[in-house]
Amino acid sequence: VQLQASGGGLVQAGGSLRLSCAASGFTFSTYAMGWFRQSPGREREFVAAITRSGSSTYYTDSVKGRVTISRDDAKRTVYLQMNSLKPEDTAVYYCAARYRTAKQPDQLVPIGLYDYWGQGTLVTVSS
Repeated sequence: VQLQASGGGLVQAGGSLRLSCAASGFTFSTYAMGWFRQSPGREREFVAAITRSGSSTYYTDSVKGRVTISRDDAKRTVYLQMNSLKPEDTAVYYCAARYRTAKQPDQLVPIGLYDYWGQGTLVTVSS
């Protein structure tokens, strides 16, 4: 199993980045996917998630309206489009895969329920 995150980098406040996470080694279409982030000295936190069907998404409040998660099952890839970036978005971003179903999108938040994790990609937003 492998989750390969990419697309991070240095961007000025107000700019945009698109993160990608390419999956292999498991049946991608049967997993919900999530993005998490971790900044120095802080715990890893939920950012966004998308159900296995792609019909529902969920975002943490701090990124709502600025971030969009999407998936392309044919490419086995999940994306995180981030706009209007702020310095507080600076973190290492991780993608994760979860097999257990969620009846409601907010049930995709708990970090401990994800089965597979990528290695992370660093996003740095300068002020």
